[in-house]
Amino acid sequence: MKGRAGRRRGAPDTKGEILAAARTVFGERGYDGATMRAIAAAASVDPALVHHYFGTKEKLFLAAMEIPFDPAVIADSIASSAAGAGIGERAIRTFLGVWGDPAGRAPMLALLRSAMQHETAARLLRQFVSRAILGRVLVGFEGVPNGVLRAEAMASHLIGLAIIRYVVKLEPIASVSEDELIELVAPVLQQYYDGAFE
Repeated sequence: MKGRAGRRRGAPDTKGEILAAARTVFGERGYDGATMRAIAAAASVDPALVHHYFGTKEKLFLAAMEIPFDPAVIADSIASSAAGAGIGERAIRTFLGVWGDPAGRAPMLALLRSAMQHETAARLLRQFVSRAILGRVLVGFEGVPNGVLRAEAMASHLIGLAIIRYVVKLEPIASVSEDELIELVAPVLQQYYDGAFE
């Protein structure tokens, strides 16, 4: 009698094996090139089982890379508001909310450090940020001249801040309060949205 499709006897950690396969496939093919079918094949399971456990490629990527936030929630919290009012403050508050949790920060730091040292990791992070985060944030930049460039400038500012505050730990940025950072950085981020573009 045949077993149920996609499930293997004697393999209690099938979910773990899928995650391990996903890390390998994402690493080899990048975010764009990886498919649920390829990950299922690498884990020797039916693709339906991968969908059962993780739902979408994005959710599988988040689980495999141990990224502790949902890009849709982050992007929606940044992009929501008419005409981009307050987008700078929302962006820095959301960013600090994600990075402020030490437990959640560790996997993001690992991915960021890896991206700074290895082109494969950089490509993976670039594709994921472009599709899962910037792709959604751009909704808030609709109708803004050079909206893609402005959104990427905002993202680059925040990533640079993460490197200085959490990786390099340059003082006083590393220890200044979140409220002080918000007061300092929010107007600059807002300028990326509002400012004239020559």
